[in-house]
Amino acid sequence: MARTPSNMIPLGTKAPDFKLFDTISQKYLSLEDLKGVKGTVIMFICNHCPFVIHINSKIVSIANEYDKKGISFIAISSNDVINYPQDSPEKMAINAKENNYRFPYLFDDTQQVAQAYDAACTPDFYMFNSNLKLEYRGQLDDSRPGNGIPVTGKDLKHALNCLIDGDENNNIQKPSIGCNIKWKN
Repeated sequence: MARTPSNMIPLGTKAPDFKLFDTISQKYLSLEDLKGVKGTVIMFICNHCPFVIHINSKIVSIANEYDKKGISFIAISSNDVINYPQDSPEKMAINAKENNYRFPYLFDDTQQVAQAYDAACTPDFYMFNSNLKLEYRGQLDDSRPGNGIPVTGKDLKHALNCLIDGDENNNIQKPSIGCNIKWKN
């Protein structure tokens, strides 16, 4: 398993716009269509990464919990599907159904969205406020496959609670660790 850290882009960065194919609804959806009233979490994930598989159920439960609080969750897969066919849009739709994703699972065929966000790994989390300004980037929590630390989502949940409550997040924001995004040659 590769252990690639996320790039920690500057807080306050404006969320790059996009319009991508949603493998669940079979429609093209934009950031404007999907953004939340209070905030938006954009997650770069994929089907086959053991780091994503390790936290799948927790990201679903957090998304379900915070959706009721005005936070929108958006998952994007940017992997090269020629060399990694398990991450194809068809298999993304199956994965979304099997894992009960209630959030869109978008396919970044050109990889331009991942490049615009400077995404490096799966999973990679970005949390934006209601004005689409970056307030958190990095890990879900300290849990990784095989390290024995329970998956709690504490880092992302703390950031979400700060956003909702209007508090400053003074916690250290740690990079996520995961499989590198599978870039096209």
